[in-house]
Amino acid sequence: MAVAFELSALPARIKQWARELGFADAGIAELTLDRDLAHLHDWLAAGCHGGMHYMARDAEMRAQPQRLRPGTLAAISVRLDYRPHAEAAEAVLEAGDRAYVSRYALGRDYHRLVRARLLQLAARIEQAAGPHGYRVLADSAPALEKALARNARLGWIGKNTLLLNRNAGSWFFLGEIYTDLPLPPDDGPAAANHCGSCRACLDVCPTGAFTGPYRLDARRCISYLTIEHQGPIPLQLRPLMGNRIFGCDDCQLVCPWNRYARLTEEPDFAPRHALDRARLVELFAWSEAEWLARTEGMALRRAGYERWLRNLAVALGNAPPDEAAIRALESRLDHPGELVREHVCWALERQRAGARRTDAAGL
Repeated sequence: MAVAFELSALPARIKQWARELGFADAGIAELTLDRDLAHLHDWLAAGCHGGMHYMARDAEMRAQPQRLRPGTLAAISVRLDYRPHAEAAEAVLEAGDRAYVSRYALGRDYHRLVRARLLQLAARIEQAAGPHGYRVLADSAPALEKALARNARLGWIGKNTLLLNRNAGSWFFLGEIYTDLPLPPDDGPAAANHCGSCRACLDVCPTGAFTGPYRLDARRCISYLTIEHQGPIPLQLRPLMGNRIFGCDDCQLVCPWNRYARLTEEPDFAPRHALDRARLVELFAWSEAEWLARTEGMALRRAGYERWLRNLAVALGNAPPDEAAIRALESRLDHPGELVREHVCWALERQRAGARRTDAAGL
């Protein structure tokens, strides 16, 4: 009886410890994810995952925590807010000569911070409950983390496929602890879906990546194209990408629920190297050594240097005609990477065409 009582009381203590460690919220998820797995299979069958072949390889494991970590009886889901104090996103997007970096990637790579805090939380749980098996996940293993967070009563999955919270919007990271402790899942009412008839996120997407509510085609998503996609960016999508060089936040920026999102005081999420307002030509001039030094410990490393230049070239091609942009692009015409050269040539053609139109108009 004593052990049962302690386990029933543990979820409340876990939530308290999570907040003490800097997480905004935590909950215990019910592990049934059959409908989510069916949705995933349908999404994969349509090819919406693009080149993310690991999504298909690990589909079953994502929906069955016990297959990822044998013996798992419960999943603890946590939320960590990340909206940084930074230059207004809308102002950067409107300034065509500036580089837009998704707000989550302006500071330290969140994976390390979330993992470190999850390990601290797991240690506290072990102190209270005794030795047990567990595994922490910070977007580091196959898991349907949004579905688990929904089951843990942390929010609902919105039409933009992100988890939404009525009091915090969507500017947060998720993390999990899979444990063999038989923790009772949160049994309060599930978060109601408050998207209603709103379709702001669906309509604002620059590349039309949403094929419908709750359905995102990664092959048209700017986040996928600038971070995950390995090869050339499709020609028809390049002009639609604007100055977004790493990720995209448009579907979050227009979400009405994000008016409740709070700015984080976490110093690790503060913008580094003025990346919240940097000019495209400045970033395009970084050598590989400079890029490696300045992006150390940041999520930007995921793109790699050549794709960083590829993305910047596209943004420069979309920027207002400018001699500085033309000179910057010309300086990379002999880059050893074919991927970079091809995008530079495309961008240079657009810049020169724009300059000719400006001259013809007498501007």
